[in-house]
Amino acid sequence: MIDALLDLPAHLRKRLASALESRLVGTPYTAASLRSVVGVREDSDEIVSALLDLERQGITGSVAAAWLTTLDELMSRSTRPDLVWSGPEVPGLHARNTRQVYEELLSSSERSVCVSTFAYFDGPQAFQVLARRMDERPELRVTLLLNIERKRGDTTAADHLVRRFADRFWSIDWPGTSRPRVYYDPRALATDGPEGVLHAKAVVIDDEVVFVTSANLTEAALDRNIELGLLLRDRALAANVAMHFQTLIERGLLHSLPAR
Repeated sequence: MIDALLDLPAHLRKRLASALESRLVGTPYTAASLRSVVGVREDSDEIVSALLDLERQGITGSVAAAWLTTLDELMSRSTRPDLVWSGPEVPGLHARNTRQVYEELLSSSERSVCVSTFAYFDGPQAFQVLARRMDERPELRVTLLLNIERKRGDTTAADHLVRRFADRFWSIDWPGTSRPRVYYDPRALATDGPEGVLHAKAVVIDDEVVFVTSANLTEAALDRNIELGLLLRDRALAANVAMHFQTLIERGLLHSLPAR
């Protein structure tokens, strides 16, 4: 059952340690207290069982908080990736959930977010968590890398396609008050067929955490399709991914989406 504590996102594990230290969470442990005080939305029963396992070993209160803090420090030094899956749930087979990981990462961002996706549907839903976080933290620097598609047989000028996409994105798809920086790959708009497309699906948070996944920002990919990703808390790797995207922008290989 201790695995439930290992699988908790770092920011929730820190909240739990603080709640145990201050006795906002204590015996008897309940799923309701974990949800209301710590913000745990899933697997709360498993976390209660893990805390009870620690209690049976005499580890409660401030001692449990210290144990969790030490665990968090050890895990932060590890670059062991977490596997993240979308698709059918299989009894007895534990897996981090793609939507859950995506939303937890965005909700915990403090300084910067970089999101790259090939496709998204239902913009207000796809970008809801990110837009809310930006409105909560106006200083948050957010970069979105999106693909603009040219339909087969469409001979519309590239700049008109970009303007059409921008008008829809800012008026319909983006649900927040604060605005991210948005970039696209102009090669996808070649009139004789795309010379290349922006196909990468990745999230980088605060240049410290990187999530690389096969999943696009669609309901099917986040919840139903069988998709696989890797989540790594590796500062060097995260910063490298963010820098690669930033270099593509600075060298003019990715273009800025115009304001509405």
